[in-house]
Amino acid sequence: QVRLVESGGGLVQAGGFLRLSCVASGFISNINIMGWYRQAPGKQRELVATITSGITTNYADSVKGRFTISRPGPFNTVMLEMHSLKPEDTAVYYCAAGSVVPTTYWGQGTQVTVSS
Repeated sequence: QVRLVESGGGLVQAGGFLRLSCVASGFISNINIMGWYRQAPGKQRELVATITSGITTNYADSVKGRFTISRPGPFNTVMLEMHSLKPEDTAVYYCAAGSVVPTTYWGQGTQVTVSS
């Protein structure tokens, strides 16, 4: 079993910055890709960004140029740096991980609220 624990959410004004972190523990040897999803009230969960063990990244069009996903150390930690935040970025952000796609394991989520 793999456990994902997120941290770093909070309240910020539009145009501000937040950094999310996620640490994976447990049987992480089969994890090849980690990522972040988000779910706003009344909306479906959507992909924000992913990063593979080979450092290949992928971003949703809505966050390109504003968000950066990175792996600062061993491949059990992933960060999401969010710049120029907009009110429409308000959502619960979930860390996710897997072998081929990052949808096997999920964190508990962390709230990000951007005020206008």
